[in-house]
Amino acid sequence: MTNFYGEHTKLYVSVDCIIFGFEKGKLKLLLGKRKMDPGRGDLSLYGGFVGAKESLTDAANRVLKDLTGLGNLYMKQVGAFGNIDRDPGERVISIAYCALINVKDYDDKLRIQHGLEWVNLEEMPKLYSDHNIMVSKAITMLRRRINTEPLSFNLLPDLFTLTQLQHVYEAILGEEIDKRNFRKRIKQIDFIEKTELIDKVTSKRGAALYRFNKRAYEDDPYFKL
Repeated sequence: MTNFYGEHTKLYVSVDCIIFGFEKGKLKLLLGKRKMDPGRGDLSLYGGFVGAKESLTDAANRVLKDLTGLGNLYMKQVGAFGNIDRDPGERVISIAYCALINVKDYDDKLRIQHGLEWVNLEEMPKLYSDHNIMVSKAITMLRRRINTEPLSFNLLPDLFTLTQLQHVYEAILGEEIDKRNFRKRIKQIDFIEKTELIDKVTSKRGAALYRFNKRAYEDDPYFKL
């Protein structure tokens, strides 16, 4: 370390991870109770301070890996939050990241170990500090990106029905979608492939199962749903 910038006040930098999952037709948020002061016991997002030898992205990936045990997750930076009074303990600037996971991929033992719970987004309680604002901005970002990025597939298993896919879109957008028009558009997209497999678990009629073809998507730069 050098002695440069010694005349300036040093600040803390943290990352907060907004982790969304999808289950039973609902968009869910992973929350836990703070285990430190200030705000001990308050519901909050999961985060951590950025290490001296970490980039912001490295810190966010570390937190997500520690929390979920999963790697290569969909993760996007939501924004920086630096109101002077946002943390009553110290002057802390937080960079919020949004991540999407398939709930069934998440080892429930880790959730219990960290004391976390899945909460329906529409029933989200008051969270610590400005975390509600972070979540609101993350949802806005997802709604803006959902028609130009294949982000919805991160919330689904590898094989899914069109009904499940539609429910993900509806959960993110917060509104119902016309079934006929949605399916018409989906069937025009090359990288959403119909398989020969049938869903015998969630569909009484045995709906066809589809999958996302990442390679075909990367060859289609003009995708727009």
